[in-house]
Amino acid sequence: MPDLPSEPSLIQLRHQARDLQRAVRSGAADAVAEVAERHPGGRPDGTAATSFTLSAAQLVVARRYGFPSWARLRRYVEVLERYSRFPARMAADGPADPADDFLRLACLRYEDDQPERWAQARQILAEHPAITQASIYVAAAAADLPRLEASLAADQGAAGRPGGPYRWEPLFYLAYARHDPQIGQAAVLGAARLLLEAGADPNAGYLWHGLPTPFTVLAGVFGEGELGPVRQPRHPHAQPLARLLLEAGADPNDGQALYNRMFEPGNDHLELLLEFGLGTGDGGPWKARMGDALDTPEQMVRGDLRWAITHGMADRVRLLVAHGVDIVSPFGDGVTPAERAATTGHPDLVRYLVAHGATEPDLRPGQKFAAAALVADHAAIAELRAAHCGLAEAVGRRRAALIVWAAAHGRPGSVELLAGLGFDVNAMGRSDAPASDPWQTALHVAAMEGNLGLAQSLLRLGADPDIRDQRFNATPLGWARYFGQQQLIDLLGPLTAPEDTADE
Repeated sequence: MPDLPSEPSLIQLRHQARDLQRAVRSGAADAVAEVAERHPGGRPDGTAATSFTLSAAQLVVARRYGFPSWARLRRYVEVLERYSRFPARMAADGPADPADDFLRLACLRYEDDQPERWAQARQILAEHPAITQASIYVAAAAADLPRLEASLAADQGAAGRPGGPYRWEPLFYLAYARHDPQIGQAAVLGAARLLLEAGADPNAGYLWHGLPTPFTVLAGVFGEGELGPVRQPRHPHAQPLARLLLEAGADPNDGQALYNRMFEPGNDHLELLLEFGLGTGDGGPWKARMGDALDTPEQMVRGDLRWAITHGMADRVRLLVAHGVDIVSPFGDGVTPAERAATTGHPDLVRYLVAHGATEPDLRPGQKFAAAALVADHAAIAELRAAHCGLAEAVGRRRAALIVWAAAHGRPGSVELLAGLGFDVNAMGRSDAPASDPWQTALHVAAMEGNLGLAQSLLRLGADPDIRDQRFNATPLGWARYFGQQQLIDLLGPLTAPEDTADE
């Protein structure tokens, strides 16, 4: 089933329906076949084809994109059109506006976030302090209580009105602002209360680049994400501010907040969300808007469990188990939680899950091999190879990226074992998931993590310092430079061909 077009519009989809109607009426074979597949009336031919209606074509177009009806597709696209935001496009045009410039720089926007932008925002506010009086959005971001009170007294409806450079509500700018960690907790909470009491929506959100999982006020408060806690930090007063929002009615089933915080081991956000009902309920207003495009509350917590098991986050697994998250049913790929723990190299979690009601994993020989290799269990590997001729070679063909996963978990013993069994030390794989997508090598992973010992082992085993990853076309040295890993820069610099470093 194809995805919706990028940035879909009702006009665009109506044109598709018209085109389909014309194609069917003209007898185009592919159009007739699609109608036969997707329309309950079956194959239009002869006279039926010439009378094929626009409403019938609209139904087929809706089903093409996975919607049961044109009305459901229309409602979904209307939500996308209303809530989608594209921060990078919202660049300044026309005369310079210190208020908008400040807001663009002060807030996380999940693109090129970095501390330098926040320093520039502080400078603008220092040079133009009156902008908190001119803009309720600046007053909210700066938690300037007197200015905020004055703005709301003059226009209470402003609390829920989108505006500023990103067309966000004032509460949003408060939640996503990172320009000044010295703003006190009392001011931040006071500003949030003023806005909530004036009618601000604690579930306000927007669809980043039109993607279905909303960036909510709560997600902004919890912060973090793919760029890490330095470039996308949580709000300086994240926990008390999040609690205030939850008490005001923010839905705890926040898929973007969970995603952004899943990469780091801390669980304070999860404890708070679970306290307020994460994993239960109907999913709140965003689930009602987005329908099946969003996970159910149960799917959200199960997704968090899957990530935690895969990455050996034992404390998070225990927290979720303590709150009754299902550890028996298979995940969407058919693998049970205990099997997932075993095949990603976490035997301690296998024992824990089984002790708390999970079924003992019943692994196939290849899975047993992977589980043993990831904990460098030489005896188990020898036993498996003796019982299954050619097992190591077969696993090496199917799971060449296993060596990348071992490197991602900082396990030089496993890397040595796999390399000794013939696994290619220069194989491409992913470091964030045990998948075979050809993203980067184990040496790229060591460079990113600053793992000097692992990098030295990989080089000794034949890792190629000039190899480029398939996502960013960079050498391991390029990765070391990007992530500021000086020891790896010193190690890899003399080993990397000069012509391969000129453009990094």
